[in-house]
Amino acid sequence: MKITLITGGSSGLGKEFAKIFLRNGNNCLLVGSNKERIEKARDEVKDVNKDVFVDTFVCDLSDINEYQKLLNYTIEKGYFVNNLVNNAGIGDRCDFKDMDKDKQIKINNLNINAVVYFTRAYLDEMLKNDEGHIINIGSIAAYVPGPYMSTYHASKSYIVNFGMSVAYELRKTNVHMFTLNPGPFESNFVNVAGNHYTFNKIKPMKVEKVAEYGYKMAMKGKVNKVIGFKNKLTCFAPRFFPSRFVAYCSANQMKPKKELRG
Repeated sequence: MKITLITGGSSGLGKEFAKIFLRNGNNCLLVGSNKERIEKARDEVKDVNKDVFVDTFVCDLSDINEYQKLLNYTIEKGYFVNNLVNNAGIGDRCDFKDMDKDKQIKINNLNINAVVYFTRAYLDEMLKNDEGHIINIGSIAAYVPGPYMSTYHASKSYIVNFGMSVAYELRKTNVHMFTLNPGPFESNFVNVAGNHYTFNKIKPMKVEKVAEYGYKMAMKGKVNKVIGFKNKLTCFAPRFFPSRFVAYCSANQMKPKKELRG
């Protein structure tokens, strides 16, 4: 059975991607770390298209030891993952000297290692069947240094470079990798990351708009896209300024000036 696997599928962007793929006739496997939330998401999206199937799997992808469980589940079920949406991700707004070490490792496991693992795990079958779409969620954070969110910014830089590199390698196949780079959008990310100051300064984009754009660009075979004119400017303009000044501007998006001086 062909199926679209979506990590971080219990809410926000992951759930919106699920609705889009379901409307377009795809079975979906929603993956999340909380059983109650992922089952609630399934119940909310399953009526989008009653002719297709929605499955769930509970898995904490911030724990690298959980990866094999998800892979084994898809193998046991006989699923051919022909669409993979690497959506799960977290951040942490905090001075690096004060950051919890274990949490930073979890951020990298979720934002980087899970993407690499599942992309590689499902790529062989995609190539064998000569079809597949892999959508990775990057961020405009990938294009600028991120004082006070250093691990998150660095992890998204990895995803952008990883995505463009693998997409090039796949260019002569019918398997496509696309990296979507949004700015702030409506989600639970701000509550987990604690960067309310940024979201209060920049009006978040509608999550439905982000998902629709991402799906459209992926199906067109695009490689890497930033959504929104202001976001594109944010990513393009820094190349004309000294890196220290860019870091200063980025820091001002993370903290009030009185905190920066302190």
